[in-house]
Order: sequence, then C-alpha cells, then structure tokens
Amino acid sequence: MKKVMIIGAGLLQSFVIKRAKELGYYTICVDMDESAIGYKYADEYRVINIVDEEACLKYAQECNIDGVLTAATDYGVLTSSYISEKMHLNGLKYDVARTVKNKYIIRKKLSESNLDQVPQFFEISCGRDIEKIINLIKYPVIVKPCDGSGSKGVRKVEYESELLSACCNAMDLSLTHKALIETFIYGNEYGAESYVYDGEIYVLGIMKKKMTEPPCYAELGHCIPSGLNIEIEENVKEIVKSAINALDINFGAVNMDLLITPENKVCIVDIGARMGGNLIGSHIIPYSTEIDYMGNMIKGAVGDKVDFIQKKSACIATNILALTPGKVKNLPKLQELISMEGIVDIVINLKPGDVIREYCNNLDGCGYVVAKGQSTKDVMEIACSTKMLLDLLIERE
Repeated sequence: MKKVMIIGAGLLQSFVIKRAKELGYYTICVDMDESAIGYKYADEYRVINIVDEEACLKYAQECNIDGVLTAATDYGVLTSSYISEKMHLNGLKYDVARTVKNKYIIRKKLSESNLDQVPQFFEISCGRDIEKIINLIKYPVIVKPCDGSGSKGVRKVEYESELLSACCNAMDLSLTHKALIETFIYGNEYGAESYVYDGEIYVLGIMKKKMTEPPCYAELGHCIPSGLNIEIEENVKEIVKSAINALDINFGAVNMDLLITPENKVCIVDIGARMGGNLIGSHIIPYSTEIDYMGNMIKGAVGDKVDFIQKKSACIATNILALTPGKVKNLPKLQELISMEGIVDIVINLKPGDVIREYCNNLDGCGYVVAKGQSTKDVMEIACSTKMLLDLLIERE
C-alpha cells in the first residue's frame, strides 16, 4: 500500500483524503488545526503548521511516504514542493513554487513573455514604497496580498485617499508583508483548471465565475461549460498553456483566474500551483467531465498511471453559501433539499451555535450548493435559488 501525504486537512482537503482512501492508498496528513475535519478520514496525522517546511519534511521522512500533494490552499504549495524535492518524489520544482507563490513575480514573468494585459503593477512592503510610486499610479487599481488566497485582502481602489488603507490591509494579510498594486481590468471573470504531468498540459475545464460586487472581490460560484464561444475558449486554453510554460510549471495541478474584457482580450488575474478550491476538484470537474481529478492528482503524486480523457460534458454549477449573518439556532434537513430536482449535493460547514459572518472572502463562506441542468443559465439559477432557500430555512437566534 503506497503512502500519500496531504498537506492540509480542512474541509476541501478532506475530499482528497477520502478519495485517496477509496483508491486504496495509506493517507497521512498535517494541519495546525487540532480539530481539522480531515483527521477523521486519514490513516494517521500530526498537528503541524503546513507552512513549517522542515517539520513537515521530518514527519514525511519518518513515515517514508511515496508521494505528497496539497489541494485548495496556497499555503501548502511550498511545503509540498519542498518535501517532494528533498525526498526525490514527483512534484513541482521548489524554485518554481517560490515564483508562483509571489503574485508580483508572476506578473513580471508574464509581462516578459508578452502574456500580460496589465499595463502597471507595483510591489510594496511599507508606506515608503507607496510614497515612491504614488504619482505614477493611474486609477482604478486592484490591491491584493502578494502571497494571499481566498480573496482575502483584495480591494478595488478608485482614489488616492483609499490606497494606503487598502495596502496596509493587504500587507497585514500577507505572510511576507508585501502587497501588489495593479491596474484594474474591466471584464468578466473565468477560472481555468489544468494539470501538468510528464511534459503534457491537460486543461480540464474553463469555468464561468460569479463574483461579489466591488470594492471587495470574492468568488460566489462557478459554472461549467463557461458559456464562451468555441473560438474564445480555445484562445483561453492556449493562453493558459503558454502561461504554465512561461512560469516553468513542471508538475501538478494549476488553478488560474482570468478576466475577459469586452474586446475579448484575455487577462490573467491569478495563478495557483494547486487544485482550485470551492469544490472544483471534488465536484465540478468530475461531475461535468467524468475525469477523476482528485484521483489523478493522487496517482500522479505517487507515480501511478493517470487518465485525463474527458468522457462527457455536463452543465454543473456551484454556489458558495454566502449567508445572512447571525448565530445559528437550527439547521434544515439537508436531505430534503438534496432530493430537489437539479441538486447534486449540498456541503454545509455549520452547526448550531456557529456565527455566520458577513461574506467578504472565501473564509466567510458556510459551504456550497452543487447543481446540474440543461444550460449554463439554468444551472446557475438552480444553484442560486437553492442557496437562497437554504438561507431562509436556517433558524437564527
């Protein structure tokens, strides 16, 4: 039985742990949260901060693992890469992982490869840096942590008077205390999910995204097919592949966010060297294409045969449970909602006594609705209406 280590044991990583168990692998996981849900499914685990590369490596060596991966969190990318490189396992090159963890370096490399539509971008780490560039900035801009994820600290800034506050917030939410300021691009947002294995880039899906209104920008859901015409979607796929090559990403899952302008120009917003969150790997890709995305990630990590042949094309949408704030008194019976026509699954991360926060980023989400339908429009409406119904049925104190 091959041993696979999963870096992270939260809700989204728990789907990977369960899939690895189903495939017959021995599962080992690490997370700093003593009550992480993934611990319930793993064969063994240890409470370790997933950004502590040396501690995670020591545990991996003790367990003599055959493969390592992370999913749906940027914070495990460096550690996963570090372990695979030190133990000579399949994995992303560590120097590449360091590049992909820095949004400013990504932007610079894409610009050098003529793959970037962003006319201005700046990296800052203190107020003095802002003073040096303040007269160069053309508004509006978007401000984000250089190494953030889950839309934390992302804010649109339209006036100079708002810039310092947005930058300080982004730097506070960055592990390296750095923020990226870049031109705000108008357009519709899409997601691209890919996997790199043995020199081949597999683009698994292009997804339409539903986002919050400005000034904060957080995901509210995904839908596949994207609704784009074939020519534009094929262009997106080629740009995705070119960006992966430009960044020298040699192995594993790649999650990419893109904007398509009214002129059909494609702008890369963000790149993560890991499986996307928000049920992309556990539900959206497998239900829409019958590609076992998580299974292939696990097999690839331990050196077993992978299969990325698409077997069908179905309309699938998710809607994040961005709910009305309040303290939960009682939850509705989910099975009654799941049995409704068009509903594939409902994942809820709430219990009585929990406090629902105002939705500002992915960490404020309380779960997901997954729906299927005959068209992109239909399936997004089913997911959204079911989320609204669930919100109404939750009793609050």
